[in-house]
Amino acid sequence: MRRPFIVLAAAALLVGATTYVAQAAGRPPAAWAAAAAAEPHTWKNVRIDGGGFVPGLIFNRTEKNLIYARTDIGGAYRWNQAGQSWVPLLDWVGQDNWGYNGVLSIATDPVDTDRVYAAVGMYTNSWDPNNGAILRSSDRGATWQVTKLPFKNGGNMPGRGMGERLAVDPHDNSRVYFAAEGGNGLWRSTDFGATWAKVTAFPNAGNYVQDPGDTNGYLSQNQGLTWVTFDDVTRDVYVGVADKENPVYRSTDGGATWARIPGQPTGYLAHKGVLDPVNHYLYTATSDTGGPYEGGKGQVSRFNTVTGEWTDVSPVKLSAGDDLYFGYSGLTVDRQKPGTLIVATQISWWPDAIFFRSTDSGATWTRIWDFTSYPSVSKRYTMDISANPWLDFNTSPQPPESTPKLGWMNESVEIDPFDSDRMLYGTGATVYGTTQLTNWDRNTPFTIKPMARGLEETAVLDLASPPSGAPLVSALGDIGGFHHADLDTVPATFHDTPSLGSNTGLDFAELDPQVFVRVGNADAAPHIGVSTDGGKNWYNGQEPAGVTGGGSVAVSADAGAVVWAPGGAGVHYSTTRGSSWTASTGLPAGAKVESDRVNPKTFYGYAAGKFYASTDGGATFTASTAAMPSTGRVNFHAVPGKAGDVWLAGETGLLHSTNAGTTFTAVAGVTSAINVAFGKAAPGAAYPAVFLVGTVEGVTGVFRSDTGGTSWVRINDDAHQYGNAGDALAGDPRIYGRVYLGTNGRGILYADRQGGATPPPSTSVSPPVPSASVSTPAPATGCSATYKITGSWQGGFQGEVSVRNTGNAATKSWTTGWAFTAGQSLSQVWGATGGQTGTTVSLRDAGWNGALAPNATATIGFLASWTGSNPVPAPITCAATS
Repeated sequence: MRRPFIVLAAAALLVGATTYVAQAAGRPPAAWAAAAAAEPHTWKNVRIDGGGFVPGLIFNRTEKNLIYARTDIGGAYRWNQAGQSWVPLLDWVGQDNWGYNGVLSIATDPVDTDRVYAAVGMYTNSWDPNNGAILRSSDRGATWQVTKLPFKNGGNMPGRGMGERLAVDPHDNSRVYFAAEGGNGLWRSTDFGATWAKVTAFPNAGNYVQDPGDTNGYLSQNQGLTWVTFDDVTRDVYVGVADKENPVYRSTDGGATWARIPGQPTGYLAHKGVLDPVNHYLYTATSDTGGPYEGGKGQVSRFNTVTGEWTDVSPVKLSAGDDLYFGYSGLTVDRQKPGTLIVATQISWWPDAIFFRSTDSGATWTRIWDFTSYPSVSKRYTMDISANPWLDFNTSPQPPESTPKLGWMNESVEIDPFDSDRMLYGTGATVYGTTQLTNWDRNTPFTIKPMARGLEETAVLDLASPPSGAPLVSALGDIGGFHHADLDTVPATFHDTPSLGSNTGLDFAELDPQVFVRVGNADAAPHIGVSTDGGKNWYNGQEPAGVTGGGSVAVSADAGAVVWAPGGAGVHYSTTRGSSWTASTGLPAGAKVESDRVNPKTFYGYAAGKFYASTDGGATFTASTAAMPSTGRVNFHAVPGKAGDVWLAGETGLLHSTNAGTTFTAVAGVTSAINVAFGKAAPGAAYPAVFLVGTVEGVTGVFRSDTGGTSWVRINDDAHQYGNAGDALAGDPRIYGRVYLGTNGRGILYADRQGGATPPPSTSVSPPVPSASVSTPAPATGCSATYKITGSWQGGFQGEVSVRNTGNAATKSWTTGWAFTAGQSLSQVWGATGGQTGTTVSLRDAGWNGALAPNATATIGFLASWTGSNPVPAPITCAATS
């Protein structure tokens, strides 16, 4: 939901923040004006654990175990100590502001530890259509308020591992600083992040650009300012700048004036600036690039904040020549043992990352591993990846390399400020940690383990749920994909032999689901793999000449043919499961392809605004005259068990064909769509359940239709939107109501119905967002009622009441009611009849939902107004007849 910000005067003071209640955007009720239907679902991640770059781990320095993690495309997380897992905090981010899942920085308040801030926005070029924002929360990220910025943030841009760019003043926690990219300078809030103004006195906006000639704008941005650090003892503030000749500035008067610190080392970018206030040292870790993928030289420097003296304390100094093949980045000090610090390489790809530890303020260092007699290596640590065994990346390298690696892109290395034995650090694939760190000083091995449970950061490119075998097989960016025999268990390996790099597509034979084909963007051949055991094991396929990428692939219903539209070559088909190929005709290169799920001779394709069909096993394709969306995201699938039945989702809506694409009919009520998929039919229904990611009657979400698209229920809510999601979607053919949703950065989600009575048909939807609830005990009459506030905005709110049959026999009818004691006024009800008289609300079933089996539920929805306060009423009465 977009709301404007207001620019006030030259300092660009921002106001007009958007409030998100219970992680849900408060919407006015205009789009929900008709009778609405929604069905509560439980959403969970398919467990992979990690899978992407974690550039920042942030410990609160005054409250134990309060830890946050930021990712470049997968949002932000808070550590759950009891569950030893991460809790996602930005799942309310939706399609309209998907860039907020790129988190450039996080700051946790050391004074009021419930407060946390996040600088969000994914790209500073045209890829992200929105400006960046500062999010603020006073309940540890359970709910957020948003202040939009007049420029973009780059949570997934070069330099994203530097930081932290956000910092809370420990002397006055109403003051928060933000070091911006893009030449936008230093910004400050004096009201807990509600409004922001540029610090015009700050003299340097940075000038480092990785590649000024980059035409798409990804490498050509000014990486700007890099971090803000406060001295806990004085009121001094330090700021890092992406300027190799002027990397560090300081204010000694609380931010009123600023100056470059004299005598500082130059020639490198300061990735980190960390203060040891006890010994009065500022440490900087520098590299010759902004990272996170590269960095060949750098220094670690120590600044005495009292005397002004700079000292080179690099573990490997520039004078070492070729022995210094890395810069430095991840940097941390031990708050329990001043003078103890760790720094990580930025970046040592071979043979592994290196961590250095000093217990004398950088005067001397020890390495986490050392060469003995080449290629032998002695290690101070052991790696235990039993929780996430795929982290060995299916490799068995020769010494001195080993698997699993310590990591790469180790931009954030943090010692727990309350526990010298605990260290966490981020990598390009996971979060690792140890609780035995001080063993290092005793020359006793310590164990490093993945600490990524709950943090899911994969980009999902395709999903398949076959009618037999494993419930889910996936195609993922970077780590390929998995065969998930158990959705709640991390698989031992990702797809291998071949791995194919980023897997771009996969398909199985509907009538012979043991046969799978998948394709990917490996640097060299092969780009295709074939499985005959349901996607568990694979062998290399052959490929046509000129293939450079995976593209799209489809398998015929009987496994007799494969159609492949690869990158770098035209569309081809194979009748030998990929051992030989023949060029198809009539379908443009780069098309999306799918197979009919019944007729083995029929394939479909889409390219450049046209739909195509083949009736000869992919040899030739003919264009349909049906009107198609010509721009935007387009996905289509054929219906299992229904020959010639195809649905196509695009920015113009949802289209349905029952004659193999010759003609299409627009599905009423769906104004735009991203993807469509099919799952097990509802009890008593002949047509499969249809799942949709799109917009129905003005509401964007994930929907299910049990009536072939004539009616829809929303199955997610505004608290579960997952950013840029839906280009991968699959219904489960074995479990009614289950759908698998792929995201671009939040991994794979699956949803299951919570049970109870199936909602009635409706063409309108409403998003239930739990915010507050109260239940009545089951009375002798045999039913109970639960009241929830599901969404709130200024002057209005949406709620629901769930009525449950607690008796032993089916009900014929039921009534429920309550009293509004704070002036609330009911304006609309669906799922019941009745209304409000004075303060009393009395509602009766709507007829179709009066009959409830034992333990079944029916849900009433309503809209109401409020002024002043909106308490949850109690008691909620319920009576039933049987």
